[in-house]
Amino acid sequence: MAKHKVPKDVNQLAKFIVDLATGNAEPEPEDNKNPAAVALGRLGGQKGGKARADKLTPEKRKEIAKNAAEKRWINKKID
Repeated sequence: MAKHKVPKDVNQLAKFIVDLATGNAEPEPEDNKNPAAVALGRLGGQKGGKARADKLTPEKRKEIAKNAAEKRWINKKID
């Protein structure tokens, strides 16, 4: 089910709300996605991380984890 894009500008948002309340809103955009393509993309996404982890050596996984930890802690202020 497609949804309307809600405007961020206050004036446009006010007009959008009034249009919805009065029934003058534009019809929802159609969802033109191919269901088979969506299912195929989802399948690849589900197995992608696990497949990548299986291919990495323990040393490479350790290096990736170390870099991630450094990035997380780089901006932490120590009192």
